[in-house]
Amino acid sequence: MERIRTARLLVVDDDVDVLYAARLFLKQHVAQVDCEKDPNRIPELLREAAYDVILLDMNFGKDVTSGQEGFQWLQRILDMDPAAVVILITAYGDVDMAVRAVKQGATDFVLKPWQNEKLLATVSSALSLRRSRLEVDRLRSQQERLSADLDSSFQECIGSSPPMQRVFATIQKVAATDANVLILGENGTGKELVARALHRGSLRANQVFLSVDMGAIVESLFESELFGHVKGAFTDARTDRPGRFELASGGTLFLDEIGNLSLPMQARILRALEMRQVTRVGSNRATEVDIRLICASNRPIAEMVARKEFRQDLLYRINTVEIALPPLRDRGDDILLLADYYLKLFCRHYGKNPVQFSLAALKKLQKHAWPGNVRELKHAVERAVILSESPQLEPEDFLFSGAQSDRDELALESYNIEDVEKALIRKAMVKHGGNISHVAKELGLTRASLYRRIEKYALH
Repeated sequence: MERIRTARLLVVDDDVDVLYAARLFLKQHVAQVDCEKDPNRIPELLREAAYDVILLDMNFGKDVTSGQEGFQWLQRILDMDPAAVVILITAYGDVDMAVRAVKQGATDFVLKPWQNEKLLATVSSALSLRRSRLEVDRLRSQQERLSADLDSSFQECIGSSPPMQRVFATIQKVAATDANVLILGENGTGKELVARALHRGSLRANQVFLSVDMGAIVESLFESELFGHVKGAFTDARTDRPGRFELASGGTLFLDEIGNLSLPMQARILRALEMRQVTRVGSNRATEVDIRLICASNRPIAEMVARKEFRQDLLYRINTVEIALPPLRDRGDDILLLADYYLKLFCRHYGKNPVQFSLAALKKLQKHAWPGNVRELKHAVERAVILSESPQLEPEDFLFSGAQSDRDELALESYNIEDVEKALIRKAMVKHGGNISHVAKELGLTRASLYRRIEKYALH
């Protein structure tokens, strides 16, 4: 009853006796009851205050029983506030008029003279509906803001290097389709950013984008998490709960690190994709789902298929289009573009005066092999911005513990030919921004020979 006591009502009727009776009774149960005889003041009243429930007479002209005025004012109110809850009142109601009123947006319909208990119950129900509509609007706005915030992260997926330009071109071609996409790349290369870009460019952009880390799902809970469960299906199943497939229906489902799935889990995913339906744990009723599927992995899926660690039929199902993200070390000057982007971003975020990189710091960033890719670069710049008190970031502001570049230097001092060759190729690729022709020329190799060594040492 607390929601009734705090409510604000507006009663509009040309009969002052009706207004007096409504105020006298309803004031006992709600915080405020405003009464108005002239319906022409409705727009002004709605601009000045937000009403939880509006009780609106259907006939304002003498001897008029058509209800036409009530319908017209109902439409005006809903135009001004689509979430408004309106109860129509009349002394000449009938079933046909009631049905028409509800179809045009009225919440309920009461007859004069009313029974007080019935009127209170009707107002209480209408108030619950009003609160529900406002909550839905709040959640929708929250979701829109969240989606906007998440989509804004795509700004981080920037670059002018040829490998990234090819990625951007593929995204533009594929986004508007419903084709399943497999995104491959090392950790930290931005696989989820690409997935969100594909969703944002699709016909499902206004629907949900649901991301699932497949590597974090315990196998015993796999079916419950992905396909849902019904109450009582297992010990902790206290209520019915939809799975990720159902929640993403109509939108995009992003399965991250799909290469971590066991073969039995892969089989269950494949069946759901083939049938386009899921069955909750504990139920025998299948539910249709409509998703656009995007998967990602940092593992060599094709090699896993050859080793029978990944189902070939599932691979065919998920990679209608395959997008391979280059590691940061192969993106040349993109390192500096991203570093500058994050520098400005974190200066604003932490309220610091703008700072800049020294030339020596930029050289250090370019020479580093970035085993953690863009994610490592982002954290490195953020840490430097937080800790530095200088208007210029220097090399000592960037500490790479266990850095690959340090390991490469050590490799060059060893006598193991493969270690030395691997280190030399990596350094040449960093120096030339991944340009295979320039790297091959620097090392005195043919392009074919270089490609074989890149494949041998998994430097791609």
